[in-house]
Amino acid sequence: MQEVTDDERVIIKGDTVSVILPQKNYGRYDRGLFNYLFIPKGQWSFGMLASYGEFNSDDIQLLSMLKDFNIKVKAYSLQPSVAYFFDNNQSIGANFKYTRMYADLAGLTFDFSDDMNFSLANISYYSKSYSSAIAYRNYIGLGRDRRFGIFNEVELAFGAGSSRFMRYYNDELFDTRTSSVSAAMNFSPGICVFIMDYISFNVSFGVFGVNFHHEKQNTNGIDEGRRFSSGANFRFNIFNINFGMAVYI
Repeated sequence: MQEVTDDERVIIKGDTVSVILPQKNYGRYDRGLFNYLFIPKGQWSFGMLASYGEFNSDDIQLLSMLKDFNIKVKAYSLQPSVAYFFDNNQSIGANFKYTRMYADLAGLTFDFSDDMNFSLANISYYSKSYSSAIAYRNYIGLGRDRRFGIFNEVELAFGAGSSRFMRYYNDELFDTRTSSVSAAMNFSPGICVFIMDYISFNVSFGVFGVNFHHEKQNTNGIDEGRRFSSGANFRFNIFNINFGMAVYI
């Protein structure tokens, strides 16, 4: 087994940098743990996460109790990010996110029995949202090869969005529009793996967050009210897992 020494150094962009960062102990006792240099000071990172999904009822077979089922759903999101490493293994940057979804239910009939059945038709839903955030990341390198690392990200985000829900009732169109603003502070640990020298694959998990949300709603131009809500999440959310790639220069 090769011995690790505190004075081991490498040359990065013409500068001599220690492989092991000065803070080597975690907690009161010396457990022999080291925080290896993972991403050096002075680098920039540019990341992008994109997703697209489409669902069409023509592509699937349903149970016999569902008839005349005709729905189309499209959703996509773009999440660019930029960050600067002001110190070894520490960065500050900005994250941006745009999401859009459209759903159109042309027809759906529930036929449970002769006495229990109903149908839905001509229902559509559209939404879009924007958000921007300031993010701080602290990395811990897991080896001298600078291939694997873990990180924790603290993000302060602000966003706005709107939605439109249209449906018919007694042959009258009801058009409900909602606008919202939000603020949140999120804590997301994750894993970073360099698949090439300057390209990494990242996975992060939302485990804690505090959010504030305000929205107002009107139907057919008539104000229906406003609502303010807030909350905190202290548990792992399986629906808040993010996958992305980043380029470092």
